[in-house]
Amino acid sequence: MMSNLVKAPDVEGPEFTRSGLNLTDGSLGAKVLSVTDEFFAPGERMLDPAAPVFYPDRFDDHGKWMDGWETRRRRNTGHDWCVIRLAMPGVLSGVDFDTSFFTGNFPPAVSLDACYCPGGDPGEEADWHTLVTATPLSGNDHCFRDIVSDRPWSHLRLHLYPDGGLARLRVYGAPYCDWSALEDTDE
Repeated sequence: MMSNLVKAPDVEGPEFTRSGLNLTDGSLGAKVLSVTDEFFAPGERMLDPAAPVFYPDRFDDHGKWMDGWETRRRRNTGHDWCVIRLAMPGVLSGVDFDTSFFTGNFPPAVSLDACYCPGGDPGEEADWHTLVTATPLSGNDHCFRDIVSDRPWSHLRLHLYPDGGLARLRVYGAPYCDWSALEDTDE
């Protein structure tokens, strides 16, 4: 039994956190499709809709258990990234890069790309667009950023520069449906 559970405090975010739906909510169907590294913690954890938690005395086979996605330190060039399928396509309005409880192991910066692949997942030919340029992060904090785009997106690519841990990725927006792509059933 873990009796020392600490829950991240509630944070008042900008308007988009109240008016938009979190389209990276794993309970709604958002899913991590691919990652470069999950040595310390799997990417799916950052899609949990619940507030992050911290257990001071919890460890697993890879060290300290953390509630979020955490990669090992890179010993080569490059950076870590993951691809996420949104719970549903949407027109995005903002993002919360939440580093709750990640104090010495948060990524120094992140960026966010998006693409629209209705009916499937992106391949090599995907047309990725940068929504949030490289943005510095702090530990145990929320970094809110507006997304200015009127296009729908179905997938995200999150970049960690160069590596580290993110407790939650919350991307807010309005669900999108391409009604013209639906078959006419009135025959």
